[in-house]
Amino acid sequence: MKIGAVFPTTEIGNDPIAIRDWAQTAEQLGYSHVLCYDHVLGAVHEGRTPPLMGPYTEKDPFHEPLMLFAYLAGLTTRLEFATGVIILPQRQTALVAKQAAELDVLSGGRLRLGVGTGWNYVEYESLGLSFEDRGKRFDEQIDVLRQLFSQAVVDFRGEHHRIDRAGIAPLPRNVPIWLGGFTDVALRRAARVGDGFVFGSSPTRVRGMMERLRELLEEAGRGDTDFGADAHIDFSSDPDSWGSEVETWRELGGTHLSLRAMDTAAQFVGAKPVGYSGPAAYIDALETFWKAVQ
Repeated sequence: MKIGAVFPTTEIGNDPIAIRDWAQTAEQLGYSHVLCYDHVLGAVHEGRTPPLMGPYTEKDPFHEPLMLFAYLAGLTTRLEFATGVIILPQRQTALVAKQAAELDVLSGGRLRLGVGTGWNYVEYESLGLSFEDRGKRFDEQIDVLRQLFSQAVVDFRGEHHRIDRAGIAPLPRNVPIWLGGFTDVALRRAARVGDGFVFGSSPTRVRGMMERLRELLEEAGRGDTDFGADAHIDFSSDPDSWGSEVETWRELGGTHLSLRAMDTAAQFVGAKPVGYSGPAAYIDALETFWKAVQ
């Protein structure tokens, strides 16, 4: 099982040296991957109908994952990069494919593309795309991505896409496409078409979802496939529980586990605030957790 870390995107700040130091420390310690959350825009929640139900607002800064990973790819040699998750239906599919392929090529095949449908309808509207049909468009996008990643020339006609004998070059390796979310719909979709699933909370909290996912994989005839699963351990949880969470996830068949050291939206994922005091505090968290679970 691989152990990685969630990039503290909303809190670490904008100093490129601090960001470099965080990533290089993670690599030097032995972390396998960096997982980064995605939002293009934050929105004011007050006065919305329907209400915005997600945890982030206009006050929460986000580093754009693919641009961030391009920067970090030049500063590291081994770390894998995972989007957790890119809100795919609010982005142009061919452009995502091109950006992901370029990152994968220049990083030496270190990209794991996690995608999801999101919750922020204001963000969709601002980017000029429909929120209402995101699910159907998302299904088609995954098909289009896989064709663009693997074929020099693609001829595709669907409900939402038309690619007329065109392709991206250079082609990447076979970029794995993982899905993420909190609903049974997301689990069902992952069992049908995903290479893995990103769970947003701890192994003990997502045990039921993981067991449900295994059932769905069996129903889809994929029970014996190499399907990945990534859960989080929050740094704010009792350090005495870290080892047992690692073992729980291993017993459940998890393939990846990511340390989350970030106060933003802590309660949303069943965690509690820590009160980190600056960039060095996130590096300290990496070191403390790594020593505890080795």
